[in-house]
Amino acid sequence: MKVAIFPPNSLILADLIERSGHEPLTIMKELSVRVRDPEIDSPPLNITPEDSSRGLKYASAEAPSGVRGRLAVFGPIYEEADAIVALKNSPISFGCLGCARTNEFLLYMIHSSKKPHIILEYPSSEEETICIVREILDFLKRMDNND
Repeated sequence: MKVAIFPPNSLILADLIERSGHEPLTIMKELSVRVRDPEIDSPPLNITPEDSSRGLKYASAEAPSGVRGRLAVFGPIYEEADAIVALKNSPISFGCLGCARTNEFLLYMIHSSKKPHIILEYPSSEEETICIVREILDFLKRMDNND
């Protein structure tokens, strides 16, 4: 099963998903394609003028072009996913997207998604961390049983 994560560049969540036997959909994979693509002239920016236009699918023209550009890259990851695991209110060092507005759009997209998803509060203690890992693994097991 393909599982999208939020924040989409969280190595911790990606590792947890992979260890549970699923394919994590991460921004690192998407951007690695772009960095290696000879058609993109300006790595590490990795956002093309077309991305900003594609971002109109997710946000209006009034949204900043940087938000639309990020959503053009992140949005398809969530669309491709079979399930989504999200940790909200995480510290910047956990997986910063570089844009609070993009975070809000992505969380809205996850909330309104008809795909199975779990949204948890970022843990603040070791006990909370253990509980969250257990909740994520239980969620993934339920998704396996639904297949």
